Amino acid sequence: MSAPLKRSRRLVALPLGMATATALAFLPNVTASAAETAPRATAADAVPLSYVVNVRPGHGVSSHVKRAVAEAGGTIVVAYDKIGVIVVHSSNPDFAGTLRRVPGVQSAGATRNAPLPAQSTTDAGTPKVLTAEEVANARAAGGQDPLEPLQWDLPAIKADKAHEKTLGSRDVTVAVIDTGVDDTHPDIAPNFDRGASVNCVSGKPDTADGAWRPSAAESPHGTHVAGEIAGAKNGVGITGVAPGVKVAGIKVATTAGYFYTEAVVCGFVWAAEHHVDVTNNSYYTDPWYFNCTGDPDQRALVDAITRASQYAERKGTVNVAAAGNESYDLDARSITDPVSPNDGTPGDRVIDPHKCFDIPTQLPGVVTVSATGAKGIKSSFSNYGLGVIDVAAPGGDSTAYQTPAPPATSGLILGPLPGGKWGYMAGTSMATPHVVGVAALIKSAHPHAPAALVKALLYAEADATPCTDPYDIDSDGKIDAVCKGPKNHNGFYGWGTVNALKAVTR
Repeated sequence: MSAPLKRSRRLVALPLGMATATALAFLPNVTASAAETAPRATAADAVPLSYVVNVRPGHGVSSHVKRAVAEAGGTIVVAYDKIGVIVVHSSNPDFAGTLRRVPGVQSAGATRNAPLPAQSTTDAGTPKVLTAEEVANARAAGGQDPLEPLQWDLPAIKADKAHEKTLGSRDVTVAVIDTGVDDTHPDIAPNFDRGASVNCVSGKPDTADGAWRPSAAESPHGTHVAGEIAGAKNGVGITGVAPGVKVAGIKVATTAGYFYTEAVVCGFVWAAEHHVDVTNNSYYTDPWYFNCTGDPDQRALVDAITRASQYAERKGTVNVAAAGNESYDLDARSITDPVSPNDGTPGDRVIDPHKCFDIPTQLPGVVTVSATGAKGIKSSFSNYGLGVIDVAAPGGDSTAYQTPAPPATSGLILGPLPGGKWGYMAGTSMATPHVVGVAALIKSAHPHAPAALVKALLYAEADATPCTDPYDIDSDGKIDAVCKGPKNHNGFYGWGTVNALKAVTR
């Protein structure tokens, strides 16, 4: 097993010239990066860490909790009173244990092992992307954007046919909770919603102009996702699944690529309070791949993000999340997690995914997405699991496994990159924005629909996709995964593969 990794759902291991476990794949080739591990803080280090303290929602922070935080050596960064989540910094290694004994505190835990501030980036080199000549030489049919013929994923969910009827409503806003969005990109700028965009990395909203953008040293992940959802149909580059809706950037990843609890909580609350209709969550919350509720620290993280995501849904937001890229059966009796904590000292631990949760992927109410390739079957890397996967969508796969029909040449997903460029990526990260785009089209067609109805329509309008049985993706004679369940609800595809055309015609 490889070393512990920075964990967003942009990362996927693929053979034959595709991305390795810590790489992104672009045209015409690949670059790779690896994350360093950070030492676990000890009492002797006396370094500041971040914590969440969960109290009764809706009543503000009581004076005795404030006093207890201060007496334990903590400083309150921000308090989200409506959901009862307090973000605190402290150098006291016993801070969480001390707060858990305070009356009125329901749970408390450290959100990280790495000391504040986070590590610097470990990305190596600059991804190689489509050249200006390649973009200029692209040939498209009438009505298509120049690079659209390379987007096999759009006809796979009938998005091209949906666009003949509508591009989506300007009254619908989706938010990309991610590594940041380059709103200056020509495919994103026409649809970007600055008022709904923010930097939440510290756990407290930063509304400075451009704070939502990734720096040159940071991942292009969020920009790619934003374009997949709402890339404008404007005669430039690619086309998004819902090219007429607005898209916002909610930056929650550190420079090193970590998605910590306080940032994710801030992201969901911000979306809820800025009338975001759908959020895209193509990551898991660091540092634990699976958060076990039997552990008091991890339980606090689950509590905090559950409160935040459910608050957003009560406000009308549909939250959509990637299933992950490790080929795990999330309905298995046990899974070996070798990468947690990924900002400290990891070790193999056997967990029960019914008690230890990938968040936000396995949280109640969240739409969980598996990935398919160009042949419409589960991507080689995609996680799965009966009762966990809700729907499936194109996320790409190796052309050795699933080759697209011409003129498309790559089995990966094409999208925008910062700096006005384009490139290919693969993962359940890329499947999730397809579902978000379809949900945005549903909301466009049914503007008064609450979140529950949008989700119900998303599931009802999906194309039932039977189990791939046997599933031998590399044709080596060995079964690579076992799908359980009937055609219209199974562990690989959930209720089915999303259908954009049905979203705008039913």
